[in-house]
Amino acid sequence: MHRPRWIPADVDLDRPNPARILDYFLGGAHNFAVDRRTAKQAVQAMPEVANGMRASRSFLRRAVSHLLDHGVDQFLDLGSGIPTVGNVHEIVHRANPGARVVYVDNEPIAVAHSRTILGGNPLVATVRADLRHPDSVLNLPEVRNMIDFSRPVGLVAIAVLHYLPDADDPHGLVEAYRDALAPGSFMAISHATLDFVPEEQLGSVDRVEKIYRSISAQLYPRPYGEMAKFFTGLELVEPGVVPVRQWRSEWSDQNEGTVHLSYGGVGRKS
Repeated sequence: MHRPRWIPADVDLDRPNPARILDYFLGGAHNFAVDRRTAKQAVQAMPEVANGMRASRSFLRRAVSHLLDHGVDQFLDLGSGIPTVGNVHEIVHRANPGARVVYVDNEPIAVAHSRTILGGNPLVATVRADLRHPDSVLNLPEVRNMIDFSRPVGLVAIAVLHYLPDADDPHGLVEAYRDALAPGSFMAISHATLDFVPEEQLGSVDRVEKIYRSISAQLYPRPYGEMAKFFTGLELVEPGVVPVRQWRSEWSDQNEGTVHLSYGGVGRKS
């Protein structure tokens, strides 16, 4: 295939990428044939996967809108992926054109796509950094130039913490970010779970996880109790930690017959 000039030389375009697979599921245009093939394999293994990813993105929109309603005008998005099809800056700037957004991701392909999409937007920055090193992320010049940590911040970690094994201490990492935020800040988090997957479908989950492992994207779904721990020290916004489709959803009864694959929640720092 023709290689776009903006893609870094060390990026293998013949290897599927999780960020581009998500972009495909969301209806975006920043994906390649190899990503679409892998996405279709995942759907064949478990048809609920596509709707589950879209539900998580819909939760992002509602959560960020809630933060905007409470006066937040600066956002830090950890593990942001490719910022397209209803991502944070699009949601934010529809309501507040002067708000600032920083995207953080450690995948070169996601960062390259992001910088191409965002162009020279002075109110949005994309940095390549590893969220597992909070002190490094929080003190990057690009982050400090965009975000005033003496004021409330909206920290977003959507569908990213389930890529971290327990050995990385994801709860400790979230605590470190929480401690750096000013009172009045919010954290919006979603995380994969198997709590609602019927036993007869666990084989399908195994097949999806195998597909993601093959592209170096091991998944670590967690139960309700582990998800709720991410909000330790925060005041949970109603309705608390619930399946993403049920967090302040306008979908009413559309949850019937659907397997929930992710929890979502929003917490406020007092």
